[in-house]
Amino acid sequence: MERGRRGDREAYELLARSSTRRLYNVALRILRDQDRAEDATQQALVAIWVDLPKLRDPERFEAWTYRLVVRASLAEARRERRHSTNIRIVPGYEIAAADHPGTETRDELERAFRRLSADHRAVIVLHHQIGLPLTEIATILGLPYGTVGSRLHYGMQQLRAALRSAPDESRAKERLA
Repeated sequence: MERGRRGDREAYELLARSSTRRLYNVALRILRDQDRAEDATQQALVAIWVDLPKLRDPERFEAWTYRLVVRASLAEARRERRHSTNIRIVPGYEIAAADHPGTETRDELERAFRRLSADHRAVIVLHHQIGLPLTEIATILGLPYGTVGSRLHYGMQQLRAALRSAPDESRAKERLA
């Protein structure tokens, strides 16, 4: 870490290699598109290289990189791009065997998640999929704690509403109960 902060490219490369998959998974879960997630990850890696010497607390490296990839993902989400209509399996998206929804439920959940704003998706991904507490998410996103809590609440509320209106609502409701 210290060598990377001093501009050592080899040290940065080691840091980048150890972080790339984790950052890509966050971007993919927010953007729901592989190409756009790759772009956001690349933007985050460039920002890490540029800003690494400014990192005051190396112990916060992981949280700091989450902040950079979320910012890059949100910027990518704001860009007007043609979206693919192909259904893609999201790599790294793991569902426990006891919690494994059927294809219809998974598709409904994916459609509902895509309807959320990127800001809501970011909070839900960081909290429910990465497992970060709301205080940490507030720090990462540079938002007040109340705003993060509100985005989580309203995002989950929107997911539940979308799943309630789904054709196969019995299994979809159970998924978010």
